[in-house]
Amino acid sequence: MSQTPLQRAPVVEFREGGWLYRHRGLEAAVHFVRHARARRYWLRLRADGALRVTIPVGGSRQEAIAFLCQQWRWVERRLRLWRENASRPDPWHVGGTIFYRGEPHEIRVEPTAAGGRQLRVGDLTVRTPDADADPRPLLEAAFRREAERRLPPRAVELARVHGFRLDHVSIRNQRTRWGSCNARRRSLSLNWRLILMPPEVADYVVLHELAHLRVPNHSAAFWRLVGELCPRFREAEAWIRQHAPLLR
Repeated sequence: MSQTPLQRAPVVEFREGGWLYRHRGLEAAVHFVRHARARRYWLRLRADGALRVTIPVGGSRQEAIAFLCQQWRWVERRLRLWRENASRPDPWHVGGTIFYRGEPHEIRVEPTAAGGRQLRVGDLTVRTPDADADPRPLLEAAFRREAERRLPPRAVELARVHGFRLDHVSIRNQRTRWGSCNARRRSLSLNWRLILMPPEVADYVVLHELAHLRVPNHSAAFWRLVGELCPRFREAEAWIRQHAPLLR
């Protein structure tokens, strides 16, 4: 019996310009990336809607394609959610609503006591030279400063409470990760966008990376440790999955 279009397996093929994934009416660019430290295949949906497949040591592109096709249900859920959020108007404008510490706030322009203008998002304010200027660069810089003020001390506190040795915390502008861990240097790199999340969700990301100081992979042992450190981690992951496109 021939298969209907909805029953056909995903297709991953190379076309002019790069690799393409197609299945059940969905399409996405695919980027295969080899990583010298990866121990298994890993799949991510990038902020631009492209799929990123990490190929581990000893792996092959053929196996990576097979792995990607096996994950079609995950890909379909993520691509449909990404499309839904991508179709929404860009909220980074005066009058738009964005997240700050997990709460939605309208971007407002208001006068200052000195006669100037400032942008306000919740209790965060930043001066603006022009009420009609694009607020995003100014707000992102202000959020990053706030992240640099709040996140490293919080990471150090969580490390102390849970018995981790942590030597350094940096704040970065990662495009595909919320954080990363260097176990050899006992350091964390955190995405400034954690400041946009609810504090308990940002705490989960920090605890997730701290757990990598003891378990460098995402094995069952790793997730058991995460569950001990953050019993409600699944709720935090659900919040991130739902709102991630709005934080980019």
